[in-house]
Amino acid sequence: MQLPVNPPLLPMLAKRVAELPRGGEWIFEPKWDGFRALIFRDGDEVLIQSRDEKPLNRYFPELLQPLQKQLPKRCVLDGEVVVAKDGALDFDSLQLRIHPAESRIKLLSQEIPASIVFFDLLAEGSRDLRDQPFEKRRKKLETILADVGPPLHITPATSDFATASDWFQRFEGAGLDGVVAKPLAGTYESNKRVMFKVKHERDCDCVVAGFRWHKKGEKTRLGSLLLGLFDDAGVLHHVGVCASFTDEKRIELIEFLAPYRKNALVDHPWRAWHEGEMQGGRRIPGAQSRWSAGKDLSWEPLRPELVVQVAYEHMQGDRFRHTTQFRRWRSDKKPTDCTYAQLEVVPPYEIKQIFGR
Repeated sequence: MQLPVNPPLLPMLAKRVAELPRGGEWIFEPKWDGFRALIFRDGDEVLIQSRDEKPLNRYFPELLQPLQKQLPKRCVLDGEVVVAKDGALDFDSLQLRIHPAESRIKLLSQEIPASIVFFDLLAEGSRDLRDQPFEKRRKKLETILADVGPPLHITPATSDFATASDWFQRFEGAGLDGVVAKPLAGTYESNKRVMFKVKHERDCDCVVAGFRWHKKGEKTRLGSLLLGLFDDAGVLHHVGVCASFTDEKRIELIEFLAPYRKNALVDHPWRAWHEGEMQGGRRIPGAQSRWSAGKDLSWEPLRPELVVQVAYEHMQGDRFRHTTQFRRWRSDKKPTDCTYAQLEVVPPYEIKQIFGR
């Protein structure tokens, strides 16, 4: 490729903040929950590049023709590859698209096709636009993508704080992550956190039913806590992990958890998982996947007697979408009270309503 901005290129990043900024001049956008991607087009050549500079073309073949047909002949854009299912973003389905078998990729491209949502323009024609204010890049993006259709989209944007706050509340029901704030005068700074992002965060009380060792320390430090919630039938499901601890805290937790390791497998609800068995398709704490290849996912059982309060962003199906944050131990709460019923239910919101198409 011979573009004014050539791959590989690291995308501009966002810093997490507690609330949307009020002062100054900002453009707000929904935060999409997918694979960050930079799209390079030079004539017949198209490259979909991942956040870590890897090519994604082979995994999303259904996107190549629309990109060639609808984008300017020479351009570089920043966006997000997403999969929508039943009117909402589905990150689990998106992850399935990264598969080593070409036949599987072809099938999934038909069954769960992907889309791209664009939110920045880095180059067009022979011009490198990264030093231009975002306000100008945004207007140019709207111009060149004025006539694009699915599976290509341009993200909604607003400079109105009230509208952005409304999006933050409503769009979660369509599987979106939150809201991003970009300074009007901001240039495009590769690999720097110059944007702001506000993401959803809630508290949840979970059963601690096991833990993993930290990759360093030769089994002297805790890596993560394995969290569980009970369903209506009283079955304890693995819903995610809590792993944000200092090195000092990781050592302290091993000592703290020691009494709960004694006879932990006796009547443990995940005993079969620990012994390497699969039960009814339920999520296994130690299961390998193509995302965890090479990682040690073995785990140590704990008697499911401890309750921890964690902060989480949102649920993906029946589990936490991201790693949770430790808040406090809940010695005042029974493990059996840790159910899915405590979770906030977000009203559904159709993706198509966001784009107004």
